[in-house]
Amino acid sequence: MYQLAPSILAADFNCLGKQISQIEQAGVEWLHIDVMDGRFVPTISFGMPVVKSIRKNTSLFFDVHLMVEEPDQFIDMFKACGAGQLTIHAEACRHLDRTLHAIRNAGMRVGVALNPSTPLSTLEYILDLADMVLLMTVNPGYGGQTYIPYCTEKIRSLRKMILDRGLQVDIQVDGGINEKTIAAVLDAGANIIVAGSAVFDGDIPANVKKLCDIMGEYDK
Repeated sequence: MYQLAPSILAADFNCLGKQISQIEQAGVEWLHIDVMDGRFVPTISFGMPVVKSIRKNTSLFFDVHLMVEEPDQFIDMFKACGAGQLTIHAEACRHLDRTLHAIRNAGMRVGVALNPSTPLSTLEYILDLADMVLLMTVNPGYGGQTYIPYCTEKIRSLRKMILDRGLQVDIQVDGGINEKTIAAVLDAGANIIVAGSAVFDGDIPANVKKLCDIMGEYDK
């Protein structure tokens, strides 16, 4: 399964509903929602009220990425707001196994995220609990950053780990993905692509088509 997941962190919040409609009409199925608490990352984005509000007017799959400390306290809240998948950071969890089970028990797809410098060994005992691993390809907290090149080999190593274990786990990448960097991450084994500025800056339908056309070459 290959998916483009536009990140609304890069959208214009003055016309957020309109821009979400544009990506949906362009054929996108996933919406990436970055929630930042000002503690795990240096900035604050938005929370449950925004997610609940946009849920009313779109059928997109809500891919919620929590960049927050102590994410366990928010699991049921984001489920109630319409999240279909909840991704939490391994670095933010005291008891990662327990948190992943709690997300599953709440009825959502389970995602676990790693920062660029966090080793894949962190996933050794919990990989089979996840539906998706999100590899950050920039340091989290800000949009518009440049892709970190060493992450390409990290993606490739994770894909090998998944295949060696006979698992069906998606690999999502987030950070600095655009028409110049997308091929490298797809070649390495990523199949869910988060893009912010590359979607929302300029002509949104044209940007979606450009990225999806590249992804379509791999989804055959």
